[in-house]
Amino acid sequence: MSTFSFLLGCCAAVMFFSLFLYVVFGQVTVRKLRKNPETKRELGLAFASGWDILNVAQALATPRKVHKFLESGQLSFLHANSELIAKNTNSFDKVIAIIFFWSLIGSAMSMLALIGLNKLGLLS
Repeated sequence: MSTFSFLLGCCAAVMFFSLFLYVVFGQVTVRKLRKNPETKRELGLAFASGWDILNVAQALATPRKVHKFLESGQLSFLHANSELIAKNTNSFDKVIAIIFFWSLIGSAMSMLALIGLNKLGLLS
């Protein structure tokens, strides 16, 4: 087995785990936020079904300063309201969001980097 295949397999395993957490986070946290009339319209723009799960996870997982910067720009309608969501979630929801969001982003970026390095011939 080559180094590329091993590393790509590890990234795929982490991606599968994050997709499992995607379902759990959507059922546990985002369903609760969708039912709440106060937070229903503050989950950000959904490009596709389930995109609000990513918006909520990003709002809970990224540092407040970063998310405040995103919310103050012209494209603020794309992002969830981090203060309102943080107020209506508990610490368990935040832990799941952090693990889910960063494992999804990390595995996706690692896969892209591995494919790029393989195309350049740096991995065998």
